[in-house]
Amino acid sequence: MKLAFNRLFIAATTTVALLCGPVIAQEKSIIISSTTSTEQSGLFGFILPIFKMKTGIDAKVVAVGTGQALDIGRRGDADIVFVHDSPAEVKFVNEGFATKRNEVMYNDFVLLGPKSDPAKIAGGKDIKVAFQKMAAAQAPFVSRGDKSGTHAAELRYWKDAGIAIAPGTSWYKETGSGMGPALNTASAMNGYILADRATWLSFKNRGDLTILVQGDPKLFNQYGVMLVNSAKFPHIKKAEGQAFIDWITSKNGQEVIATYQIGGEQLFFPNAKR
Repeated sequence: MKLAFNRLFIAATTTVALLCGPVIAQEKSIIISSTTSTEQSGLFGFILPIFKMKTGIDAKVVAVGTGQALDIGRRGDADIVFVHDSPAEVKFVNEGFATKRNEVMYNDFVLLGPKSDPAKIAGGKDIKVAFQKMAAAQAPFVSRGDKSGTHAAELRYWKDAGIAIAPGTSWYKETGSGMGPALNTASAMNGYILADRATWLSFKNRGDLTILVQGDPKLFNQYGVMLVNSAKFPHIKKAEGQAFIDWITSKNGQEVIATYQIGGEQLFFPNAKR
């Protein structure tokens, strides 16, 4: 009787192990702290299933502004940081939160506004002049105001234009939100706004907004990816995170990025150094 019970117990245990084994093997995953532009543009929805198919690793995205994404990395709450503010990324590495910054892709920023264009900036290619004209006209301007990569770029353009935005400036509205909600605000109030081209191309509620200024080299928008330093945070999934970086900077990963389009337009341009 006892022997029969032991055999039954072993058989049951073996069955559970066989059933659970493949499930456990498939549970490899990483957390990517990234920008709203990579999420709201649909890029992650396009590339991450391909990454999982290639590696068996599931990637979960926390989409916030670049500043917040870097702070998540500083707390060790993500394995990968994928953002677009090169100076802030270099600082992140120098602080020891990552050991290397890897360039992945780029696109550009565009300056949007209502077709009526009260600041008369349409067709311009000089972002400095455009910002000076908007300030002179006191035309409604919507800022993300969220320490994102786009917000950081906007602040650089105001500084280059010699414009200091005083607290409480009536024509300058900070939303403290991601790119999509900020675009909704600009559309509703017919205001000017700086946006990354990828989110703009995927944005539907455009209202009277249109691209007014583009093509200035200063509008170049580089994206970088970093593995959070496991020496600081031992729980970081170093092998799986490095697998993501290796893939997204590989020939295959770069080709996948290049094939992502909306309405026949390519949203991101791969430029990883190999």
